[in-house]
Amino acid sequence: MRTIIRSRAAGAALLVLALVVTACGSGGDAIEGEGETVVVSSFNFNESTIVAEIYAQVLEDRGVPVERKLNLGNREIVKPALESGEISLVPEYLGTLTFFYEGTPTADVDESFGILEPLAAEAGVTVLEPAPAQDSNGYAVTRATADEYGLEQVSDLADVAGDLKFGGPPECPTRELCLLGLENVYGLSFAEFVPLDAGGPLTQTAISSGEIDVALVFTTLGWIVAEDLVVLEDDMDLVPAENLIPAFNTLVLESWGGADGDLAQALNAVSADLTTEGLTEMNKLADIDGEEAAQVATDWLVENGHLDG
Repeated sequence: MRTIIRSRAAGAALLVLALVVTACGSGGDAIEGEGETVVVSSFNFNESTIVAEIYAQVLEDRGVPVERKLNLGNREIVKPALESGEISLVPEYLGTLTFFYEGTPTADVDESFGILEPLAAEAGVTVLEPAPAQDSNGYAVTRATADEYGLEQVSDLADVAGDLKFGGPPECPTRELCLLGLENVYGLSFAEFVPLDAGGPLTQTAISSGEIDVALVFTTLGWIVAEDLVVLEDDMDLVPAENLIPAFNTLVLESWGGADGDLAQALNAVSADLTTEGLTEMNKLADIDGEEAAQVATDWLVENGHLDG
């Protein structure tokens, strides 16, 4: 789960964004009703801001009044704000949110959602349908290493791990989703552990330079694309499902028809098109190429038919 390893000029910008959205036109039917203003928020990293912008723009396009409170902070700030109604909607992660509500997530999306849904409801939060996109702990190698050893799945490391160096954050040896889990679930024992950061620039430099052979990454990092890394399939389900899900304050959502209403269905349609590959590419555009999150979101919505170009 991502949180086990990783902690996570306004006026002019909003005016430009409003002009961009207006110019795009409508990609879907207007949402009927006069519900409460939807306050869309995000955690304080680009991926969360991009997805929050996707939510905000598609709702604005369909006539829903939207306010933004982006880059609000970490989950310890965002979660109580969502439950209290200070914010209405935030992109969340299936496994991590289940963990925070004291449930035990699994690698199965439907099973984890079934665990999370009633726990969230007790806290006044409605979770909508999970996207295919997952941002979870992953284990990556260079394409050259994958080709040399025939690596596609984590279990393929069994015969060669003793010759390879593994890099990850300093706490990795004691974490179930890092070295401890790789040993317990997959039986892997690497030649050396190199303490680095949690999928950050130290890890990127180490794997691209050959200092390490296998890296702990987050599966939607933009530099995975830039470095042409291969993220190995977690074929023994060590890592819980971390699909993106819209988490909505229940009272605000009910003012727009609840989980079966047009607003919820519009967000579910957006989620259905969000893939891990697409999210990774959007992260690259923001994190590496320097594009603004709002523009990345707009381009994705147009490309996927949720806004007219």
